[in-house]
Amino acid sequence: MDITARLRVLLGPEAVLSAPDDVAPYLVDHRRLYQGKTLAVCQPADVAGVSRLLAWCNEARIAVVPQGGNTGYCGGATPDESGQQLVLSLRRLNKVRAVDASGFSLTVEAGCLLAQVQAAAAEVQRLFPLSLGSEGSCQIGGNLATNAGGTSVLRYGMTRDLVLGLEVVLADGSVLSSLSPLRKDNTGYDLKGLFVGSEGTLGIITAACLKLFPADRSVATAWVAIADPQDAISLLGRLRAASGDRCSSFELVPQVALDLVLQHVPGTRSPDTVAAPWYLLVELTSPADDDLETLLNEALAAAIDSGLALDAVVAQNSTQRDNLWRLRESVPAAQRVVGHSLKHDISVPIAALPQFITAGSHLAHTLAPEGFLVGYGHVGDGNLHFNLSQRPGTDNAAFAAREPALKRAIHDLVASLGGSFSAEHGIGQLKVGELERYAPAAELLLMQRIKHSFDPNGILNPGKVLRAG
Repeated sequence: MDITARLRVLLGPEAVLSAPDDVAPYLVDHRRLYQGKTLAVCQPADVAGVSRLLAWCNEARIAVVPQGGNTGYCGGATPDESGQQLVLSLRRLNKVRAVDASGFSLTVEAGCLLAQVQAAAAEVQRLFPLSLGSEGSCQIGGNLATNAGGTSVLRYGMTRDLVLGLEVVLADGSVLSSLSPLRKDNTGYDLKGLFVGSEGTLGIITAACLKLFPADRSVATAWVAIADPQDAISLLGRLRAASGDRCSSFELVPQVALDLVLQHVPGTRSPDTVAAPWYLLVELTSPADDDLETLLNEALAAAIDSGLALDAVVAQNSTQRDNLWRLRESVPAAQRVVGHSLKHDISVPIAALPQFITAGSHLAHTLAPEGFLVGYGHVGDGNLHFNLSQRPGTDNAAFAAREPALKRAIHDLVASLGGSFSAEHGIGQLKVGELERYAPAAELLLMQRIKHSFDPNGILNPGKVLRAG
């Protein structure tokens, strides 16, 4: 019996895709950096199916590459080119198992779309605060596996901070079921913390018990024109203090990014503020009936009077709010229209952001003159997407050839400032070498030992996070 036939016996005929047209969408990553091959794409319908599959693959020494919504930026869910790996799609594990409104928790399967999880919380007047541009297509299992960030980290933390319990299938097929909604549980090691952010290299997350929060009843959103990033840092401190730390989003957008969006994304319109080198998208939220709009107006007026801000406009309704958010969320799409980008997902201590932007801009202009800088992102938590887009009319090959030297210079700068070369996108296969370069030797060794302990035969997503072999 061949492998595909055996898989159909294990999982059912409808759970195994092998025709070239059927498997093709699973073989290329979101950014089209990697193109792989596979023995088959397996789509179990429940945790028992995942367990059977991993037990068999572990015994047969067949590598398994888990895949959620395939929206990652680092190739972490793409098989290699050998054609000897299986893709494990979690899309059929898509049930909301339980919602506990009074306990502020919900239990969902890994294949649920992030938007589905948000909607399940909203149905009981609760909030699941993880918010990403890809929330309509990314899956919560992938969010957990990559420890996704997003636009609300300032207020609610990374995905890791939103987890109460996990259900995980280990390499040998055994199921670690710890979906308890307990907020206090000091019984040994926090094993769930190992799986969040491990990108499927230690086990396959099949379900999670997640934290909920009171639903927002008050929201105030503003677009703020500023002169430089240092003013952004100063304004962040003022707003957090003035609002009682109700600042949930604080996004930095340069004029060049706004121009790209207005030029290339239909239906967008410029905010009614003076032109400036930089802008902020600021949002305050509260579960109470607070007058956040007045609070935000007063805080921004004081900032303008003191010279900390140049101008600001506060959204007067949900349509205006959505329009402001669309400007921020459309930056990646606008960059794709322009062409190739050299991307850096970095974080530094918030106070060091102005220094990084100044030094990093000089490096970018010096080392990649064929590109123009589009640095934007979650300045409220120190995470900047420091990207270069190719200038029209320049040579594609010459621009692409700049990437290794520029990446090294940018990441060395980040390291010198006590930052991270991977703030929220993970390691995948793209940044394995960077982890080897920047992780302390003791830390890297411990990661390798943990990997071997959980996956002694090396079948779980080999070559991702850590080098295979």
